[in-house]
Amino acid sequence: MKPTKQDDTRIDDIADRIYRISTPIPPSAMPGGFTFNQYLVVDDAPLLYHTGPRKLFPRIREAIATVMPVESLRYIGFSHYEADECGSLNDFLTLAPAAEPLCSKIAKMVSVDDTALRPARALADREELALGAHVLRWIDTPHLPHAWECGHLFEDTTATLFCGDLFTQGGHEHAPLTTADILEPSEAMRHGLDYFSQTRRVHELAEKLASTAPRVLACMHGAAWEGDGAALLRQLASRLAEPVAKGRVGQLAA
Repeated sequence: MKPTKQDDTRIDDIADRIYRISTPIPPSAMPGGFTFNQYLVVDDAPLLYHTGPRKLFPRIREAIATVMPVESLRYIGFSHYEADECGSLNDFLTLAPAAEPLCSKIAKMVSVDDTALRPARALADREELALGAHVLRWIDTPHLPHAWECGHLFEDTTATLFCGDLFTQGGHEHAPLTTADILEPSEAMRHGLDYFSQTRRVHELAEKLASTAPRVLACMHGAAWEGDGAALLRQLASRLAEPVAKGRVGQLAA
């Protein structure tokens, strides 16, 4: 990998023509430090997944420009409607005249078409979209980890799962791609600031993701991860189900 830096923002390849763009936020600006990651898929129809918050737009734009013309972006995708997912959506749509928002059908209906400069390309559950050599598949996962409209993208040729806020790791210093444990750091983050919805469908939805057999998990916060993604997703589901199960036992006992 040959990282390119724009100030503190860096861009690294993590799979074939898939790049992780990451901006560290130091502890002086955010307790414990944090990272905001975006993913760029370079192909005939290039995709930017997550835009980052609007305040980071200049850095992210410059990082993309080291790899390809920003104006050539075809899709601006995101897991759910949130500032760090799509805060710069209209800024990128302005720069890239052929670009379309890419999201779930629910996100298009309830938020995106009302706020975006152009209508969204909405994907149904398990619908595929070819970018060229890369083929994307949308997976609906409502409320996993949060938001009614939530879903995740899987890229078939590299077995990369763009898993959004799943496996969020705190801190501002991370390798672009790791094989080290990310479950325990993400669980530590969750126990300190629980951002999960506690959906009762956690096992069902996690299994939808695990069934893709991902080899790379492209996390939005922290390092991307390489390994047996299906096994790690099932471990996460078991951990997420623990407080739900205990809560039900307590209710029944009462």
